[in-house]
Amino acid sequence: MMNHISALFADFYSLTMAQGYWKKGLNTQVVFEMFFRRQPFSGGFSVFAGLGTLLEAIKTFSYSAEDMAYLERLGIFETAFLDYLKDFRFTGSLWAMDEGTVVFPQEPLVRIRGELIQCQIIEGMLLNIINFQSLIATKTARIWLASGKGSIMEFGLRRAQGYDGAMSASRAAFIGGAVGTSNILAGKEFGIPVMGTMAHSWVMAHGSEADAFEVYADMYPDRTIFLIDTYDTLKSGVLNAIKVGKRLTARGKNFGVRLDSGDIHYLSVEVRKLFDAAGLTKATIAVSNDLDETIIQTLTDAGAPIDSWGVGTNMVTGGNEAAFTGVYKLTARDNGEGALVPVMKFSDNPEKTTTPAVKQVWRVKDPQGMTVADVLSREDDPAGPETIEPGNRYAFWHPSADYRHFYHTVDGVVEPLLKLRFSRGELTAVSPSLGEIQKKVQAGLETFDTSYKRLLNPHIYKVSITQRLRALKLDLIRNYLGDL
Repeated sequence: MMNHISALFADFYSLTMAQGYWKKGLNTQVVFEMFFRRQPFSGGFSVFAGLGTLLEAIKTFSYSAEDMAYLERLGIFETAFLDYLKDFRFTGSLWAMDEGTVVFPQEPLVRIRGELIQCQIIEGMLLNIINFQSLIATKTARIWLASGKGSIMEFGLRRAQGYDGAMSASRAAFIGGAVGTSNILAGKEFGIPVMGTMAHSWVMAHGSEADAFEVYADMYPDRTIFLIDTYDTLKSGVLNAIKVGKRLTARGKNFGVRLDSGDIHYLSVEVRKLFDAAGLTKATIAVSNDLDETIIQTLTDAGAPIDSWGVGTNMVTGGNEAAFTGVYKLTARDNGEGALVPVMKFSDNPEKTTTPAVKQVWRVKDPQGMTVADVLSREDDPAGPETIEPGNRYAFWHPSADYRHFYHTVDGVVEPLLKLRFSRGELTAVSPSLGEIQKKVQAGLETFDTSYKRLLNPHIYKVSITQRLRALKLDLIRNYLGDL
């Protein structure tokens, strides 16, 4: 989708700090991690999305001559520093979970290692891409589950947050479970199936509703869906749809209708009765009209005879959740002697205190393949990288409440989730297709108990740290508090 993203796509403080690092000789090796603090929508899971977009962006993230001229006009940056930026490219390394992984708060989704200036400058771009697409993919997965894993169409272009908001939302919604999009450009750029029906203007532009349906059916006999609520759904729309639809079925074609207003449950039941009475048992019913997962689950639980769902505003904007709570924090830095040392952020709010060190995330499963917990371990431990091995018994500790823990003997598969994607400025692998990522989401959700996926009061999944990582964290806390 993107040929080039200007490195000006960054928060201003990234450059003012970068000039300070450059001037004071602090441009050493560091490690940053991106994680999020709480589940959106008061839910029990999230979907990691945007990695493919991020990797594509990092490849070309740089300053043009026009960008440099703009920075010079600001009168804030020294000429020598601007000369340094002219050849800016990200030459570090990036580890990340697979796009489409089901994820949880406090665990790193992305890990960056490189020069401090480079890692700082890409912060805003990284968070913008991952936060938005993860929010929309999560929302869509919730909608898909609420529909009983039904057919969800993304119809949100006109309500999305601008051009890129629409494009990114279409990509993320497909990852989350949408079967297609109304956004034609997204179809071209991402290979997402494009779909749509008709608007009320089509019906109103013809002499009669029946004429409008006739013309449409003649033009698109293999993909006819009539919008039946322009005038009166039951007294006019569905009757005209049945009349024209019978002629289509006589030609060996099928058809459907869309409901976009009124009491969707009542109308869908009545339309289904009329279809069946007319012998049109294969005719389908699609619905739209400001749907979200709560409405869809209510209709599904009530047994409404709905075949597909068109969701727009609440899917592509996040609905009642404004943003994904992803943050980007320093976890290790060079000690001046070429070795990385762990660092951590302290806060009066325990949930804002970070977990130090370079870390790996392990997904622990039981013998049936169901997930038990995600565990953070030290990748940079002086004694060697920590691993979680089947057959061993471990104490797993809460990341923030150091007194809470549980013991577990690993008796199933253990998977390291962070994998190298970008090494010393070069991509290490080709990103999977969106279809493959969508399948990963759906397969991943199957490994979680339904209690984590329910809309109301979901069970909280265990994200833990190892004994050694807990000990490091407590040592840093004691050392810091001892200096106060």
